[in-house]
Amino acid sequence: MDADPRTIAGSLGMYLRARRAAVSPAEAGLPSTGRRRVPGLRREEVAELVGLSTDYYVRLEQGRADRPSDEVLDALCRALLLGAAERAHLYDLARPPRRGATSAGRAPVLRSTLGQVVEAISTGPALIMNDRNDVLAWNRLAAILIADFPRLGVRDRNMARRIFLDPQAPRIHLDWDEAARTTVGMLRMAAGRRPQDPELVRLIGELSVQSPTFRGLWASHHVHEKTHGPKHFRHPTVGDLTLTYETFQVPGAAHHLLVVYTAAPGSPAEEALNFLSSFSPEDLSRAEP
Repeated sequence: MDADPRTIAGSLGMYLRARRAAVSPAEAGLPSTGRRRVPGLRREEVAELVGLSTDYYVRLEQGRADRPSDEVLDALCRALLLGAAERAHLYDLARPPRRGATSAGRAPVLRSTLGQVVEAISTGPALIMNDRNDVLAWNRLAAILIADFPRLGVRDRNMARRIFLDPQAPRIHLDWDEAARTTVGMLRMAAGRRPQDPELVRLIGELSVQSPTFRGLWASHHVHEKTHGPKHFRHPTVGDLTLTYETFQVPGAAHHLLVVYTAAPGSPAEEALNFLSSFSPEDLSRAEP
């Protein structure tokens, strides 16, 4: 079942409603007025913070207002306490691409030399992925620790499918709850940029049908831009590993990321990676019970 390309990203009004529900009056610097019927801020409170009439803000949430100016969008970002990723998503929703625009097409094919760069990284898992979570290139340690990418079909080399549809994922990703949330956040941002991307539409439709967890997270309108942070894995041979990842934009390929995982020097995780690097994925799969 495919998702509707007209609604996959969600409207500006839907996003505004979700964000104002997440901001308390105290966080916005407003006095408490006792019991409230709705979570977060009221429409008139957001309008006051932004400097708009309540009528115009209501029309924004209902999709009846013209494209808001940059000044209005910037004021909404401040009032709703939006971070960098949330601000970018707000602008994407307020400036949707024209129907049939080229940005809705396929992502560029990865240069073969970039695959060679990833394979040359030998001390930690590394991969290149796009904002649909398709894994486009990987090194040997990524195939050993994260997934046996060489044995997977192209369609299954997608981390969103791995996280939500692979029953083994919670055993591999010890921080599965956070991985699920950030994965949905990345897809939500991609949908804001390219709501007519047919492969993205199909992916989100598939996950919405097959995963109740995905549906619940998608409804939250959370957005996430992958940058850096800790990552917790479990491998059947070496046990638990705590790594740190850093992401780098791939030059010449919009929204493609090089993700490199490293272990702290002298840590048990570094020893585990050194041990795993002496094997191939095939060796370890034969050794597993």
